Amino acid sequence: MINRVVLVGRLTRDPELRTTGSGISVATFTLAVDRQYTNAQGERGADFISCVIWRKAAENFCNFTSKGSLVGIDGRIQTRNYDNKDGQRVYVTEVIVDNFSLLESRKDREARGQNGGYTPNNNGNYGNQNTNNNPNMGTPNQNNGLDNTQDPFAGSGDTIDISDDDLPF
Repeated sequence: MINRVVLVGRLTRDPELRTTGSGISVATFTLAVDRQYTNAQGERGADFISCVIWRKAAENFCNFTSKGSLVGIDGRIQTRNYDNKDGQRVYVTEVIVDNFSLLESRKDREARGQNGGYTPNNNGNYGNQNTNNNPNMGTPNQNNGLDNTQDPFAGSGDTIDISDDDLPF
């Protein structure tokens, strides 16, 4: 059986760090993960995923993240249930985090805090930052001296002769 979850998103609020009766640290947080597609109005929806992280990793997570931090997490889905004060059974599904990665620099995080939660990228746009470390790769929103409409094989001197029968699709 496989139960693996990998998510990239932003924290909806500061993580909450608590300690169990036996002295084990546990932090809870909600991760906002953008959906891939837009609705009819052109708006992109998001899913809000409840997450739990334990022990020293929970302490580190709380020390280095805050509301709006861009993080990647790796973990597993777990469900649990309990009876609330009204006697009703409540079911909870959450991600138990095994590993996390901070996906923005301290400078970007501090600038986001000063700009009301958003960091402008190289073009003055807000949101999706180019985290590609390859300077030869361009993105549609970034002008790094590359013309993304050019043939990447132009000037190689070799011609590429491919017939439709050679293509797998």
